[in-house]
Amino acid sequence: MNWDDPTDAPGPERLVGSVADREDQAVEAALRPKDLDEFIGQEKVREQLDLVLRAARARGATADHVLLSGAPGLGKTTLSMIIAAEMGAPIRITSGPAIQHAGDLAAILSSLQEGEVLFLDEIHRMSRPAEEMLYMAMEDFRVDVIVGKGPGATAIPLELPPFTLVGATTRAGLLPPPLRDRFGFTAHMEFYEPAELERVIHRSANLLDVEIQADGAAEIAGRSRGTPRIANRLLRRVRDYAQVKADGFITRDIAGAALAVYEVDARGLDRLDRGVLQALLKLFGGGPVGLSTLAVAVGEERETVEEVAEPFLVREGLLARTPRGRVATPAAWAHLGLTPPRSTTAGNGQQDLFGT
Repeated sequence: MNWDDPTDAPGPERLVGSVADREDQAVEAALRPKDLDEFIGQEKVREQLDLVLRAARARGATADHVLLSGAPGLGKTTLSMIIAAEMGAPIRITSGPAIQHAGDLAAILSSLQEGEVLFLDEIHRMSRPAEEMLYMAMEDFRVDVIVGKGPGATAIPLELPPFTLVGATTRAGLLPPPLRDRFGFTAHMEFYEPAELERVIHRSANLLDVEIQADGAAEIAGRSRGTPRIANRLLRRVRDYAQVKADGFITRDIAGAALAVYEVDARGLDRLDRGVLQALLKLFGGGPVGLSTLAVAVGEERETVEEVAEPFLVREGLLARTPRGRVATPAAWAHLGLTPPRSTTAGNGQQDLFGT
């Protein structure tokens, strides 16, 4: 229910991938909450943002610029739309990769209406010239348009109406400090707890006219990797299974059987995740092993393993990145039902050279 516009993250399309595909975009538009009261999860962010917006409305002013950071699928785009709705303002949506020249940004800024919300997704990927122009636009509501080249070039100041910039990023550390400091409110989106995802699933099931039991929602939530977008995607696939294989009513058994067909296990791992763990455990005794070697063993590109599979495995405590290479944790051995060799010491990735 709370999720973002797509990014161009690497790797194949996956049922448990947090990047939105075309089907997700179509469904998300219907499922997105329209105000902060309807938004599920992110309690601290909602409370803080509510204060910011209420204060701005009371002053009759535009809201401060807002920076939202966090993994894909957690609700950054949804919150930007809610900000516009709460302020009674239109919203303009674009992305950092689409702004490659300062002129691109100047064209967008000069066409904004007073109080309008400009949502800039993946803001850390904007070009440097456009980024520097944005500094002045955010602070002084003015940009300098350069006309001509060389010694004859002149700067024409262009006044802008007050607006609210909502920036979204999956990599806040890549934002330069001068840009980050110009945001009046900064929030980090956290992964969701299973109980919160169950509420998301029940709400989405109601909007999609799907009957689901509490234990069925809990089963889907437990495999959703803490991400509402994935929860909704899994709900749709389970719905399809229930309509074809059952009476359309989703129970725990139906949800488990459906997700087994789609190769999503009880912990949310899919084929790629398990392939990485199996190669690490069975071929390399749990590691340490280099990333390139592991990628060859899995039959995937190095970037796919590093940026698509590893983040979730590390977050789940199934894999560790060490200076010597990738190492499986005791939880990985237990999850795949394998017994670690005696030469592997639990948790630290070091091998006992004396076999004790």
